[in-house]
Amino acid sequence: MKITRSSFFVLALTLALGVGIGATMTGFVNAMQHVKVTELYKANLVTSDGKEGSMFLAELGPGANMGKHYHPGDAFAYILEGTMLLEIVGKESVTLKAGQSGSLPPRTVHDDKNSSQMALTLARKTTADQN
Repeated sequence: MKITRSSFFVLALTLALGVGIGATMTGFVNAMQHVKVTELYKANLVTSDGKEGSMFLAELGPGANMGKHYHPGDAFAYILEGTMLLEIVGKESVTLKAGQSGSLPPRTVHDDKNSSQMALTLARKTTADQN
């Protein structure tokens, strides 16, 4: 079987494309594997009929991010260790370091990113309608 130049080109292009896609997906999967979210507590809010509050501990490895998302109710965060880059859609990014806190109004699309070379740990409290 003789391989023509065009067949060789198609084979080389397919191989390069596969390697490129694989490398991109590996980075995405690795970033997601370095995110751990643990619900610490959930309770009905007595002073807000039909609402509940939840507390979470989020741990992000170096360079990891949560992905764009929003919370249905108010969200509050306190950085325990590391540095977080809070990217809010349509606004300037905010950097929060250990010992700092911040909040977001309901349905604010954002991404939490670990912009440090160490683990990022944060405590988050959110409110939402009861399920």
